[in-house]
Amino acid sequence: MILVRLLTFLAALAAMAMAPAHADAPMVPRKVIITQDASGPGGTNMQSILMLLQARDVEVLGIVVSSGDGWRDENAQHTLRLLEIAGRTDVPVYLGAVFPLVNNAAKTLRWEQLYGALTYKGAWTDPTSDPKRHADPYVVPALAEGTPTTKPVTGSGIDFMVKAVHEFPDAVTIWSGGPLTDIALAARLDPAFASLAKELVFMGGSFNPVAADNAFAEEYRHNTRLEFNIRWDPEAASMVLHEPWKRVVQVPVDPTTATFFSAQLLGRLGHVGTPIASYLHQYGIPLPMWDELTAMVWLDPSIIKKSATMLVDVDTSFTAGYGNTLSWPLDKGPHLGERPVQVVQAVDVPRFERLTMELLSRQRPIDVKNGASK
Repeated sequence: MILVRLLTFLAALAAMAMAPAHADAPMVPRKVIITQDASGPGGTNMQSILMLLQARDVEVLGIVVSSGDGWRDENAQHTLRLLEIAGRTDVPVYLGAVFPLVNNAAKTLRWEQLYGALTYKGAWTDPTSDPKRHADPYVVPALAEGTPTTKPVTGSGIDFMVKAVHEFPDAVTIWSGGPLTDIALAARLDPAFASLAKELVFMGGSFNPVAADNAFAEEYRHNTRLEFNIRWDPEAASMVLHEPWKRVVQVPVDPTTATFFSAQLLGRLGHVGTPIASYLHQYGIPLPMWDELTAMVWLDPSIIKKSATMLVDVDTSFTAGYGNTLSWPLDKGPHLGERPVQVVQAVDVPRFERLTMELLSRQRPIDVKNGASK
């Protein structure tokens, strides 16, 4: 009898050891602040936001919208309408910077006169060459997807970011799919901002991309170190890269040239039937998956096939190299406060596409605050 009881006890212990350690424990979400030049509707900016919103283990504390691909005020309206369509008006939207720290339209024009035309200028694109563009940064034209009824939160997005890292020290990822202006402003407003954040993950920069079979990569044949997010505000990017982050992950153009949100992928969303999928099917734009890849690198780093840690900075001299990405081996930098950066160089593209489509096709987002389906 004693032997039987002993064997029963040992079996129970073994079952306990094999059971999940916290099977009934509530999910602890990963906290993230999105900073984005959220032009829309559809396109890489909006699709990356939706991916982060759809992830079951992620709590988006807020979205800070700036200028870049388009002007801030219009971008904020696109973001608010996106959240309404997605049923996620619980996520606050804040206004960030309208203009770069130093760079401006006149300086950009002068640079082009000296060194040649830029392939892409975002919000500074001449309206005469693109009827969807407008020169006034505070004009909000009629939105194709409809006018939102919700409003941005009163107050500065920069203040919000600083308060958030103080409220949740070492727990908030700062994720950026656009220029780094707002992050630079937060770092200057509070010198502890970067050190209190968990990490910085950003899309931007260029090292030695191989042009793929799409027209969007052609510009990198001649300007291998130039990329729009960094070129919009080089001074901000350089400032951010000198801050005392615990960890920095950079997704440059290089791995994105092998990606493309094709018409075929967009067409598959038309059969899903959710509001998000219908929105993307209607307004999605076939583009390289710049920001989507940056979202997935954070959500599931297992897609990374190759990366390297190096020192990274940005050329802020008003020369032909203005806005170019600079890099050195860890022991070869100029010793001016450069920080180690994990630079993503290649990814598992089929797996990335599959995971992206799974996220964007998901039936219902999950309320990560209490684990319940919305």
